[in-house]
Amino acid sequence: MSTLNPQHVQDASAFGKVGVLFGGRSAEREVSNMSGAGVLAALQSKGIDAHPFDPGQRSLAELAAEKFDRVFIALHGRYGEDGSLQGALELLGIPYTGSGVMASSVGMDKITTKIVWLNAGLPTPRYAVLNAQSDLAATAADLGLPLIVKPPHEGSTIGITKVNEAAEFKAAYDTAAALDDSVLAEEFVTGREFTVAVLGTGASARALPVVEIVAPEGNYDYQNKYFTDDTQYFCPAALPEALSEEMRRIAVEAYRALGCEGWGRVDVLLRERDQKPFLLEVNTSPGMTGHSLVPMAARAEGISYEDLCVEILRSARLKMKG
Repeated sequence: MSTLNPQHVQDASAFGKVGVLFGGRSAEREVSNMSGAGVLAALQSKGIDAHPFDPGQRSLAELAAEKFDRVFIALHGRYGEDGSLQGALELLGIPYTGSGVMASSVGMDKITTKIVWLNAGLPTPRYAVLNAQSDLAATAADLGLPLIVKPPHEGSTIGITKVNEAAEFKAAYDTAAALDDSVLAEEFVTGREFTVAVLGTGASARALPVVEIVAPEGNYDYQNKYFTDDTQYFCPAALPEALSEEMRRIAVEAYRALGCEGWGRVDVLLRERDQKPFLLEVNTSPGMTGHSLVPMAARAEGISYEDLCVEILRSARLKMKG
């Protein structure tokens, strides 16, 4: 439970001058703008000296000139969630929220993420990596239909297609390939969809209550994520306690296996036929909009949106030694 002052953080001045980084140049700019506006207002409501900064419109030289004491990263996708900005902040010596360069880069790459998880003995759907020379018919035969095709470096379901028939595979591949150099084809797991928010680092990392996502016709796409009220969310999810604990356990293990820090969100599918959970992906800079799931999970544990933003900001630090 949060113990922070409901109006102002008593040591707000200890945070110094804070930059909230949002906007950026990725395909998720629109969502980032919504996340950043919410975080900025929340921090300011707590008496913190927080200021907006858009790396998509301003340079790294301008970022250095602002002399921020720490920054809250509310960027999503490339150039904000993929380790590139994290590396720049390390060079500039500005403490930042979330995961470091390596974990951000690995977490942004769904293929590398799956390799790490499989090596750690964690469950994730079977997959194939595709390029222009790949035999799509052989891939469909191996993984089975339906299957999911996605660009491995995008988020917010951008470029994702569910392939129900072999004749649809080429168009799905082309859609993903237009956004990425490689394409990920993944076994389709029939079942319920969940997400688990994680706060903390290393041994202190802990899972918040599990959220179940019930989208219209099972289609949790960009529109249903951010711009409609048709998707239903249940938190805590209606699960047997043992299964809920298992889902939270593997989410924390998945987070730790990638070296994630500060906060993140792990997406999980629960296979219908045997109630086995499968890890889908990790988000190292999750959404913080009015529809976002980390704030929802935090509320279920008694943590307000504003207090959550402060807790995340408090974890900001430089990750590299030396």
